[in-house]
Amino acid sequence: MDAHTAHLAAVAGALGVGVLMLGRGRWMLLAGLALLVAAEAGLVASLSGGIGLGSVSAAAATGGALAAAALLAGAAALFVRWPVATIPALLVAAPFRLPIDFDSSHQFLIAAAEPGQLGRLLPLYFVLTAAALALAWRLLRGAEARPLPLLLALPAGLFLGFAAISLTWTDDLEAARQLLEFFLLPFAGLVAVIGRSPFGESLPRVLAICALALASLFAAIGIYQGITQELLFFAPNLELSNENTEYFRVTSLFGDPSLYGRHVVLGLAVLIVLLAMRKASPAWGIPLACFLAAGLLFSYSQSSMTALVAVTLAVLAVTGGRGTRLAVGGILVAGVLVLAGVGASAAVRGDSLREATSDRSRRVEDTTRVIADHPIVGVGLGAQPRASQDRSDRDEPTPSFVSHTTPLTIAAELGAVGLALYLALLVCGVLLLGAVRRRAPALGLALAAVFLALFVHALFYSGFVEDPITWVVLAVGAAYLSASGAVNAQGRLGGKRPRATEAAETAPTTR
Repeated sequence: MDAHTAHLAAVAGALGVGVLMLGRGRWMLLAGLALLVAAEAGLVASLSGGIGLGSVSAAAATGGALAAAALLAGAAALFVRWPVATIPALLVAAPFRLPIDFDSSHQFLIAAAEPGQLGRLLPLYFVLTAAALALAWRLLRGAEARPLPLLLALPAGLFLGFAAISLTWTDDLEAARQLLEFFLLPFAGLVAVIGRSPFGESLPRVLAICALALASLFAAIGIYQGITQELLFFAPNLELSNENTEYFRVTSLFGDPSLYGRHVVLGLAVLIVLLAMRKASPAWGIPLACFLAAGLLFSYSQSSMTALVAVTLAVLAVTGGRGTRLAVGGILVAGVLVLAGVGASAAVRGDSLREATSDRSRRVEDTTRVIADHPIVGVGLGAQPRASQDRSDRDEPTPSFVSHTTPLTIAAELGAVGLALYLALLVCGVLLLGAVRRRAPALGLALAAVFLALFVHALFYSGFVEDPITWVVLAVGAAYLSASGAVNAQGRLGGKRPRATEAAETAPTTR
């Protein structure tokens, strides 16, 4: 890999992120999109050995390029004609990770991913590119470039920009390149596009339907897999685990049971809010909740079930009365006592902490050693697993050293600086969604419930900042505030609540 090219691309990407998030006016936004495209091109060009298309004829390459350009142009034209479809289309495309790998060692640059390898978000990339082209076209035609709320633009720009710059000192350049190329830079574009998209009064209802439909699809496939015990995509260690345990874990359309469980929980979070706020009829809402819970059960994902409990309790506390809040507090206290009792019982029996935590504790110990050695700016983007491996005497593959705890991973890779920026992003995200809730209670609470589910899940499993849904949630909140007139020309929240938002409050109703 050409390190110099990758470093230049990372710097261009950081600049592009900053301009996209904080820029004012159409030309600044267009410049930010151009910088992001240049950064992506630079990261691709940094691959050693070219792009691996030497065996492809010029005619075939030209034909493929023309076909792709035609598809993109057609999709972009649809978004130009119906810009309100941008956000739902991006939400629907966001979860799907096709088991595809890109590398210059492949004959055609693209090949099937290794078993268990994190899939690429190809549907999202396609829809996002088309939506970005449509946005650029509208801007060139004189459309208004609304500013993003500073509550999102500033922390997101700083965090993503710092993560991009950390590629210049990372201990694992290839991992950093892939994270930046396939996740963080596209997600910056995702925020910029969604945050400046039209937000119709019926959009919250459409988004709720999309979320429930996606979760139902994943759960249906998961239940089918649980009955037939046949999986589509899975990691080799899952196959071994299923053979040696009494229960059979499923993956639905994902490569990992925990990732599948997370996406079912996100649908359940939306449904719980709709039921709690009486925006959905119990006649169909409760059976649907049972169906989704059945799908979640087959994942046997403890992190997903913990996230579901956290969301349920939080929604009850917010929507219930004083008695309900007291009950939630009692449940939390009881839960802490039970966990303490389980830990004490394990110690009395002589069970190791590693066994009690399914190897999580050892991964945490490995990661904390990395943090201690690089406390300020970390070992760089994507380098935590390799850095943990280098400090261990165990002869295991690099994926076995992933911390599976997002805050620890960020602290190891980006140091105290990156962790502070991450915490700022979380706090500002909560404030942003709180502002949405004050104007549109159902929409704001649904977004906050999904955000909480993602955060809690990421405490036990990787992927908070690498999950597009995290950025979709924040960007939808920003789009609502911007479109409703709650954001002034400087990106600050202010102004009176407009009438349009009053109708939007009832939009999530799916009776």
